[in-house]
Amino acid sequence: MNDLIRQLATKDAALARDIEKEVKALADRRAFGLNFERHTPEAVDLPGRRPVTGSKVRILPPRGEMPNKENDRLWEIVAFDPVTNPPVASMNALDGSGDINRASIDDLVVVAEFNDPIYPGLVSTGKVERGGDKPYHSVINAENYHALQALLFTHRGKVDCIYIDPPYNTGAKDWKYNNDYVESDDLYRHSKWLAFMERRLLLAKELLNPDDSVLIVTIDEKEYLRLGLLLEQVFPEGQIEMITSVISGKGVARFGQFSRVEEYLFTVRFGAQEVALGESNMLDATRSASATIGKPVDWLGLRRREPTARRGARPKQFYPLHVNESNGFLHSIGDFIVDGVDRESVQSPAGTFAVWPLLPDGTEGLWGITPDTARAYAVNGYLRTRNFKPESRYVATQYLPSGTVSAIEAGEIEVIGRDDDGSVVAVHRSAKGVIPKRVWNKPSHNAETGGTALLSKLLPARRFPFPKSLFAVEDILRFFIESKPDSVVVDFFSGSGSTAHAVMRLNKQTGGRRRSVSVTNNEVSADEQKALRKQGLRPGDAGWEKHGICDYITKPRIAAAITGKTPDGEPIKGDYKFTDEFPMSDGFEENVEFFTLTYESPLRVEANYAFGRIAPLLWLRAGSEGRRIDDLSRGWDVAETYGVISDLDHSEDFARAIKVAPAASVAFIITDEDRLFEALVRELPEHVEPVRLYEAYLRTFEIEARRAAER
Repeated sequence: MNDLIRQLATKDAALARDIEKEVKALADRRAFGLNFERHTPEAVDLPGRRPVTGSKVRILPPRGEMPNKENDRLWEIVAFDPVTNPPVASMNALDGSGDINRASIDDLVVVAEFNDPIYPGLVSTGKVERGGDKPYHSVINAENYHALQALLFTHRGKVDCIYIDPPYNTGAKDWKYNNDYVESDDLYRHSKWLAFMERRLLLAKELLNPDDSVLIVTIDEKEYLRLGLLLEQVFPEGQIEMITSVISGKGVARFGQFSRVEEYLFTVRFGAQEVALGESNMLDATRSASATIGKPVDWLGLRRREPTARRGARPKQFYPLHVNESNGFLHSIGDFIVDGVDRESVQSPAGTFAVWPLLPDGTEGLWGITPDTARAYAVNGYLRTRNFKPESRYVATQYLPSGTVSAIEAGEIEVIGRDDDGSVVAVHRSAKGVIPKRVWNKPSHNAETGGTALLSKLLPARRFPFPKSLFAVEDILRFFIESKPDSVVVDFFSGSGSTAHAVMRLNKQTGGRRRSVSVTNNEVSADEQKALRKQGLRPGDAGWEKHGICDYITKPRIAAAITGKTPDGEPIKGDYKFTDEFPMSDGFEENVEFFTLTYESPLRVEANYAFGRIAPLLWLRAGSEGRRIDDLSRGWDVAETYGVISDLDHSEDFARAIKVAPAASVAFIITDEDRLFEALVRELPEHVEPVRLYEAYLRTFEIEARRAAER
């Protein structure tokens, strides 16, 4: 094969390179596990970016016409005709055909391929401020792969939770790959989806805090099997569980098939992250945490129940409990006996009989705790015997688990008295959480009422296909971030904005300062595209872009949730339900800023000409809290959480200002001089992270471009 490729290279070098790349991909395929074609890296249109010499572009179809395969071809601009107005670009084809072409600059859209280095910036497109000094949520209008690359600079290793609801790959024009909708009859439909997802999950992996975080992915039956395998391969260190959640009790009727009522949620936990206890088990009403208040604590059987709990498995946990013959109360606890010693050889104190950890068939088992622990529990009233039957010398042996004992000693469970045998009578002073099950069936998770109907109240007359139930998103987040009031949540398939909305609800319920980063593109739906093209509109036109998901749905939905008013300024009708009930018109005490991702020139960045576009990234890296430094005209500035300096003649003033800003955690130092950088670093407080600009910024994206090209 290699010899044939070398022969081909003498005639068509570009074709030989492409074949060599595909051969390498085949050779690198794993022998076991999930195999799929890692297709040519995606390319994304950048409407609004002005083409320049060297830009990769597509040629837009004439106004009023639908695009065809010719409009998918990529070209590189080599020159502009300086006479024409608007300018006309001369271009070479990038497919190795050798074709050349000319087109008006107005008919071109700049394209970025995913193996090209990008140097992102952010432009603010508005904000809503009702949260005082709370951190800001962020909404970014961008292709999510490039937004994830930008977040590697701002949030690498700092994210507590990622929640995503990716396209389900139904074949119903629900997503695009390389500018084309993936149809149901596409032979590579599944591998395109897997390649699309893998690229994004590999970036998401670097955002998550490896010590304590979670990734949550929703999916339906079209791809859940492949997604499960992909998650195992991308996150071998993660603890993966899948939840089945009922989202429509009435179901989706499908002739000749079972009616679909469910979807799935994969959770991937990292480090110390655990699933918290909840109010209910999420499946039925058999248990409620709040109903435990004032209720007696649960006692457990002392004998271990697992099949492996047999004498000898734990040498210290086979011993006698000596029980009073007259009343069945616990008298004392004997020492453990080693293997080979007949239990009948052990003598009980006068007036008592021995109780051993025996199975119903007489097999010797084990107690759940050692003799020393049992004695301490007995003294404190945490061990007892019950249901005494004198004729058979039977008693049930019970104890309080360690968590209950700890709660008693911490005052969370109240001891209100003692029984005749000295064992405690204890009741719960607060709600005792319930372990959630992996099948969920909650009315609040109905996608129609908690998603579509709720969104129609926020955005009357605007429609979004299949929004998630707000309360379903809220519930899954609660299990992981309720105990983390300052957590960072990222959703890079944010759609209508349910995740940010759910984080705001959690903040209201617990008084938290959690902040979300929501990423969505401004794609116009397939049906709307047809109507807009008939009006002579196309991507990049203001009349087209205003109907995109981000501008038409996501941003106004989050703004409406905070202000309590619809886009027309009317109070939102209706109430929030379930966990807490209050009028939707009350809104939330939260802050949010909206951004659009930009693509900057590395030369302009390095020369400090693009600071206005880079400034929001620095603010995000410092926690998106407090004042943002947008102007460096005096050479330096220090805000609440960070500082930036470009004129190192002011190093002493800068260092002094950083020291008296107790919340400052990052210092961005713009310099090419090693000596000056190191000298200033020595003057900074130990808790302040020094970041050298623009070296750290440029290196982040250059490294990621090389890695993307190798994938």
